[in-house]
Amino acid sequence: MSTHSTYDMLRHLADSWGLVAMGVVFLVLVAWPFRRALRERNEAAARMIFEDENDG
Repeated sequence: MSTHSTYDMLRHLADSWGLVAMGVVFLVLVAWPFRRALRERNEAAARMIFEDENDG
């Protein structure tokens, strides 16, 4: 296998499956904060900026 054909193979892989992989990673990272298991923690973090230091 020559260097040129290796480059072409890697370029084709990046153009096709690389784009699919990046799309999947993007969707997972966007959806991650909206998981139901983290709802309570996310709501507490959202309210945290409105709490006084002494509220506890």
